[in-house]
Amino acid sequence: MITKTRIVVRYAETDRMGIVHHSNYPIWYEVGRTDFCREMGLPYSQMEAQGIMTPLIEVNSRFIKPAQYEDELDLRTRLLLVDGMRLKFGYEIYKAGEDKPINTGSTLHLWVDAKTFRPINLKALRPELYAQMRTLMEPDK
Repeated sequence: MITKTRIVVRYAETDRMGIVHHSNYPIWYEVGRTDFCREMGLPYSQMEAQGIMTPLIEVNSRFIKPAQYEDELDLRTRLLLVDGMRLKFGYEIYKAGEDKPINTGSTLHLWVDAKTFRPINLKALRPELYAQMRTLMEPDK
């Protein structure tokens, strides 16, 4: 499954050079993850209510071309990895109407217990959720 999220660059997201500051990309990745979870039928807030959290442990971002104020961007989010302990999302950001990404990235997360923040094995604890998420994985390009 690949979800698509439209982002319009706000003035506050640009720097003195008139381009989007690099610190905004991880925020946009979070927007994509939130949309992904909602579209798979398990909003992140519901996951938390069920006692599961996914803290970020690694973020990677590759800047190919700049985005500027009022650019319309299409963020594509996909699930690259789900195993008992971790999940990894991949991201591609395109200027609307273009076919080559201006940014690519990934985030790696742990499955943890919401109360103790200790790592959990999702496959053992919630096999139905684990199986569902495995079916949604998209191969890495």
